[in-house]
Amino acid sequence: MLSVEGLETRYGGVAAVRGVSLEVREREIVGVLGPNGAGKTTTLSSVIGLLRPAAGCIRFLGRNLTGLTPDRVVAAGIGLVPEGRWVLASMSVRENLLMGAYLRRDGDGAIAREIDRVCEIFPGLRDRHQQPAGTLSGGEQQMLSIARALMARPRLLMLDEPTWGLAPLVVEEIMRVIKRLNEEGTTILLVEQNARQALAVVQRCYVLAVGQVIFDGTPAQLEREHVLKTAYLGGVSSRVP
Repeated sequence: MLSVEGLETRYGGVAAVRGVSLEVREREIVGVLGPNGAGKTTTLSSVIGLLRPAAGCIRFLGRNLTGLTPDRVVAAGIGLVPEGRWVLASMSVRENLLMGAYLRRDGDGAIAREIDRVCEIFPGLRDRHQQPAGTLSGGEQQMLSIARALMARPRLLMLDEPTWGLAPLVVEEIMRVIKRLNEEGTTILLVEQNARQALAVVQRCYVLAVGQVIFDGTPAQLEREHVLKTAYLGGVSSRVP
């Protein structure tokens, strides 16, 4: 579904990612793991079009998306839940959801049904449509951020650190939602520093360090890479808890 080949993205003269290649197959959950500064967010930002690659190729469903603007990437079927949530704080919950559907042209009825669907996934949003998004708790803002991305009906959903700064119970809920979305047909590319949580849900994973892929394989294969786990993932076990 998604193929990234030889990606290089720079900030000025500094290469944040160098030669990154990865693929995501339809209906998979694929993880991208690694320490701060490894290039995880840069990779997602390059795919969605927020950053323009200096080299490499990004293909989605056989179409070359390299260098396209974010609106065209979203229209092609990719959604992004950014790190730090980035809700539109002064706008209501409903207005945030409608912004997620901005590119849709299938009518108000279909959009209303999509709002009902995302509120069924996140019941806490149902009675808060008129509440300013900035007054929600951190966990509720993360749920709104995911719901807003779902409003565009992406075939591939990319999530950047969706559990960052959240309480353990909220983290568990977010991971349950990720598994549910995948079971219902959405392909997931998950960037996480919480390796233990990520490895419990992904089918395959990539580990990045200093802008390069240093491992790709299954959680079971990663389990055998003791030196790599200790150096870059804090020795976390990839066994499902």
